[in-house]
Amino acid sequence: MKVVAFNGSARKDGNTAILINYILKELEAEGIQTELVQLAGQEIHGCRACFKCIEKKNGRCVFDNDYLNSCMEKMIEADGIILGSPTYFSDVTAEMKALIDRAGFVSKASGDLLKRKVGAAVVAVRRAGAIHVFDSINHFFFISQMIVPGSSYWNIGFGLNKGDVEKDEEGIRTMKVLGANMAWLIKKLHGNG
Repeated sequence: MKVVAFNGSARKDGNTAILINYILKELEAEGIQTELVQLAGQEIHGCRACFKCIEKKNGRCVFDNDYLNSCMEKMIEADGIILGSPTYFSDVTAEMKALIDRAGFVSKASGDLLKRKVGAAVVAVRRAGAIHVFDSINHFFFISQMIVPGSSYWNIGFGLNKGDVEKDEEGIRTMKVLGANMAWLIKKLHGNG
């Protein structure tokens, strides 16, 4: 059993990664393998609507000159997928949007490759706009026919400067509960719980 997490922040190891890592620790404590992929510094462009993925149906984007196909491979092999993003003008980052659009299109074109995987959204926010980010990520999960566990609150942590989310006790608790619920669900789906 494996969960791959994608940090869509432009800052490596910033607030979004901190929140994700609380989830990953819970998963690891339950014997689930984890991997954190940081999109910062990686080139990933938006979908060009060429429809070649529909023609080829091979689980890959025809444009192999950026990071998308590597991410796609990780998503396909994983049992669970975490998508994390800071809040940029009440939405996900451009990198996360490119990942969502292209991975979603490739998955749908190849017979719903992400169907019945477990998905969890993580949002870092300074003050407002996080619910829209949360919804954007969850819309990707739902159209991909994924299964989304809940937590004790929406999966949001508050903070501006790197490390500020550590002061958000409720946000940290929410991530820990999410990690425990995600582990429980993955184990149930694999007949191990």
